[in-house]
Amino acid sequence: MNLRQIVGQIGLWLSVLVIVSPAILFFLWMASLSLKFEVDNAAYPPVFIPEHFAWKNYADVLASNRFLTYFVNSLIVTGSATALALLVGVPAGYGIARMAAHKSAIVILIARITPGLSYLIPLFLLFQWLGLLGTLVPQIIIHLVVTVPIVIWIMIGYFETTPMELEEAALIDGAGRWQVFRHVALPIARPGIAVAFILAVIFSWNNFVFGIVLAGRETRTLPVAVYNMISFDQLSWGPLAAAALIVTFPVLLLTVLAQRQIVAGLTAGAVKGG
Repeated sequence: MNLRQIVGQIGLWLSVLVIVSPAILFFLWMASLSLKFEVDNAAYPPVFIPEHFAWKNYADVLASNRFLTYFVNSLIVTGSATALALLVGVPAGYGIARMAAHKSAIVILIARITPGLSYLIPLFLLFQWLGLLGTLVPQIIIHLVVTVPIVIWIMIGYFETTPMELEEAALIDGAGRWQVFRHVALPIARPGIAVAFILAVIFSWNNFVFGIVLAGRETRTLPVAVYNMISFDQLSWGPLAAAALIVTFPVLLLTVLAQRQIVAGLTAGAVKGG
């Protein structure tokens, strides 16, 4: 390895450190807040590692009256939205990729980059007219606005990189288009489906605005639970940070366990650009 390559490697790692270090610092500081008593959280100079850990912060959050209810609501909303998005998005991505429908792909891209808040007001009025406000149904439906474009866009890129020879051979042997899709295309596209599933779960699980606007008192999701830890008369940083970490932990664990699939799927989808 010559000097230029060494300098390039050092520059690359320094760039990665500069980009990643703020996120790591914020996460570690939030973990520190969640393990400290309020006296330590208000201390100056700040205390990063306390002498005594306040595990009570996590116990208080988990013992909250509605935290378990919000957790179940998040599972229902995220699970339903992700399942429906895969059911619709995977065949749609396959069809767009095989038909080379570039205009349709552009429409999907526009839907992907359009903020979800753009759909919130008209859908709010629609759900209000239908009498569905305060239930889980509006949240599941509006989460599809976020998850379906993600799934379709990833699957378009992934199907465009899969070989056509196997599908053509199956068609020559007399298989129908749906049989080719089910028995040939889907098994090959499993890594892409895994990536689409993971990203749909992450975007749906972390969504806050839809839960605070469309949900009722008993149908809110976990990100709203963190918001409910904030009150006008008192702000307890320990329980608030503990609640935020508990909400973040499932998607963080899922991302860490599936990081190879995420990188492979996103790279495959970027080869031909969808």
